[in-house]
Amino acid sequence: MKKVLLLFTCLISWNLYGQGLPGLGSGSTPNNKPILHGKNWVAITGKPLGATAGAAIFQQGGNAVDAACAMIAATSTMWDVLSWGGETQALIYHPIEKKVIAINALGYAPTGATVDFFKSQGMDYPPQYGPLAATTPGTPGGIMTMLAEYGTMSLEQILAPSMELAKGYPLEAQTANAMEAQKERIKQWPYSKKIFLPHLGEEREAPVAGEIFVQEDLYQTLSKLIEAEREALAEGKTREEAIYAAYDRFYKGDIAKEIVRGTREQGGLFTEEDLANWKVKIEEPSHVNYKGIDVYKLQEWTQGPALLQSLNILENFDLKSMGYNSANYINTVYQAMSLAFADRDFYYGDPAFVDSPMEGLLSKEYAKERAKLIGDVNDPKIGPGDPYPFQEGTNPYLDILKSNQEAMAALSPEDINQSLDDQFITDFLSGTTTVEAADAEGWVVSVTPSGGWIPAVVAGNTGVGLSQRMQSFVIDEKLNPYNLPEPGKRPRVTLTPSLALKDGKPFLSFAVQGGDSQDQNLLQYFLNVVEFGMDVQEASEAANFNSYQMQSSFGDHEIRPGAIVLRKDTPDWVTKNLSKRGYSIELWNKTSGPINAIWFDWKHGSFWGGSSDYGDDYGIAW
Repeated sequence: MKKVLLLFTCLISWNLYGQGLPGLGSGSTPNNKPILHGKNWVAITGKPLGATAGAAIFQQGGNAVDAACAMIAATSTMWDVLSWGGETQALIYHPIEKKVIAINALGYAPTGATVDFFKSQGMDYPPQYGPLAATTPGTPGGIMTMLAEYGTMSLEQILAPSMELAKGYPLEAQTANAMEAQKERIKQWPYSKKIFLPHLGEEREAPVAGEIFVQEDLYQTLSKLIEAEREALAEGKTREEAIYAAYDRFYKGDIAKEIVRGTREQGGLFTEEDLANWKVKIEEPSHVNYKGIDVYKLQEWTQGPALLQSLNILENFDLKSMGYNSANYINTVYQAMSLAFADRDFYYGDPAFVDSPMEGLLSKEYAKERAKLIGDVNDPKIGPGDPYPFQEGTNPYLDILKSNQEAMAALSPEDINQSLDDQFITDFLSGTTTVEAADAEGWVVSVTPSGGWIPAVVAGNTGVGLSQRMQSFVIDEKLNPYNLPEPGKRPRVTLTPSLALKDGKPFLSFAVQGGDSQDQNLLQYFLNVVEFGMDVQEASEAANFNSYQMQSSFGDHEIRPGAIVLRKDTPDWVTKNLSKRGYSIELWNKTSGPINAIWFDWKHGSFWGGSSDYGDDYGIAW
């Protein structure tokens, strides 16, 4: 044990050594944070202890899927804007089959969650918080399915770091302060109050940074999963069968019963059948080719295809000649995103329930038509297009589409020039975390797990914090007829890992936290690498911009047409030029959530890892 701890200390020391010293970056400006160089493996996620969990699994001989599962489990236990009742979305490169596989472990709407139900409650949207905001838990099933199908280790090995964390670990300031800031809402829910507010009645009721945070109920829940696995192995079951025995105990056994009891006690809609009938889906990803690079995203139950649409549109422009973050470049990319996200807002939904026109939306011909709408000045009234003619079909919602387009065209100057108030920004950028892992055998995993962030409703005595993802549905079909709540239906979410292949081999694995801004930041990250030759760390630290000319997927689903956020070091001549083009500009110190990525150096047989230079995100390589 001492040798392992010493190794981690050395790894972390080597990774931190020389931060900020000249010459560490490959570009003309040194990176603030060093590149992670590895020959055998790379593990990156949203918390340092989470990355250590992944490194521990690699050191025990696990592959990238094993390590990714351990990191998801650890960050869920640490409430890194997710918990065990949230959702997990992943892209996995399978080196034997030489293909990208999509993991859909998003929970669905419970029994009774209908448009009429939410309207009867006087709601314009499903709520942001509380038991009615919860979809069924997806992360436990996602971890166990990925591990059983593509990993090599036991669930007990994978959960060992999480169980140690649940016994008690020193809490980070970010999480401790979130508990204190949200304590009035937390007090509504008895099981949440028991965990998050151990100092009730004192001036500060949440833990302080560095305090040992104990989660006994969660520890017992994880112990039950290990117990189910052990019993199955003792009966002669295979590794995979034993993991699925634990899966069944969570979704069909005593754990499920307590989740349902505790959720319904607090006003939720879950039934035992809801949990028993939910399944992880292993799917084909969506993808397009951008200048010889195959870019993969999850299907239209996420916003991922909007990045692919943006790339198709931008392929019609010479971005490199415009120059990185020039006024022409920003104007072009901003409008391409506006076009793609207008389509996202209207057409995307759960393909198990609706038939979104993805063939048309992702066609190069449709992209060319959309590209013609990009002008020298911003158009804040851009609305969804009609992709059906590009797949030889007829739009079944032409009347609603026309109404939507007319509503955008009728926007007043006051609508366009609204400020970015704090609540809108908080909703728009609602976070997730990311997990990136790769190994020498060729396995690559990119994940954006989320849901069950603080303040979360904890489901009875399980220690499991429930998702808040129901809020991503709409209940007005004029906004999106494809994304209306129904029992068993998954909401269209913002969560969006990314993988890119070049010459049939992994090229770039990348993901970011940040709600609706995710695919904006990832699009710019990809272009930074492909068009402007940045390395993985330079691209993570580079200035980018955020558009708010799209519906927020959270809260009241608001939109801020024409609004753009630039980093404060943007030159004056660029901001003045964009202002003349009709943009409402704000300048911020940081313009994206933390971006984590792995680039594959096939010439030298090594990995390059990049991790944002702010926030708690961290990586380890060997």
